[in-house]
Amino acid sequence: MKNNQPPKRNKWKRWFLGLLTLNLIVMLTITGLVFAPISKSDPPPVSKVDTSSSSEFVVRTTKKNLNELVNAYLENLLDGTQHQYSISLEEDVHLIGELPVFSTTVPLSVHLEPLVQENGDVILEQKSISIGLLELPNKKIMEYIDKYLPMPDWVTVNAKEEEIYVSMAEMDIKSNFKVSVEHFDLDANDLAFRINVPYQTLGIDLMKSKKSKD
Repeated sequence: MKNNQPPKRNKWKRWFLGLLTLNLIVMLTITGLVFAPISKSDPPPVSKVDTSSSSEFVVRTTKKNLNELVNAYLENLLDGTQHQYSISLEEDVHLIGELPVFSTTVPLSVHLEPLVQENGDVILEQKSISIGLLELPNKKIMEYIDKYLPMPDWVTVNAKEEEIYVSMAEMDIKSNFKVSVEHFDLDANDLAFRINVPYQTLGIDLMKSKKSKD
């Protein structure tokens, strides 16, 4: 009598190829986000597939790599506008640019201290600020920044509190991945990000796979 059930070896082969494909997609996507090269570190534990609808990866990088990524993003954001500014990651976050004042532009320099929040967002707290040789209150300069410098939708300038709020959860990433800050130590040049990868984004139906396995 013929056995209609497929051999177990073929079943395990399909699972192996599926996991291999998933790993390749994840690695290629992370590389495309320009977080590479990644500093050497032990890989974080991976959640069991049957307990979640996504997997989370911790990716480590350096000030140099992140600085290049941020300024490439800003260059694209400011393309076609008359405004220019850049970010320099040093012992703190240094915003450098120009602001229009009295029918001219004056140099802007803002030093910000990054404070990682429990939810993975970041508050950039103002340490020092100057706008050319003009003597203006810090809050007034922050108001100028909010008014004249284009910012992504997920970045909010709070002039009253003299800080900039970076909502990582609101970032619009085409891959539908969610990014949050795990660690942000500029002095030690140790920057880490959590990347949440929904299985559904990769076309993986866990419920269907579980039923097939059963």
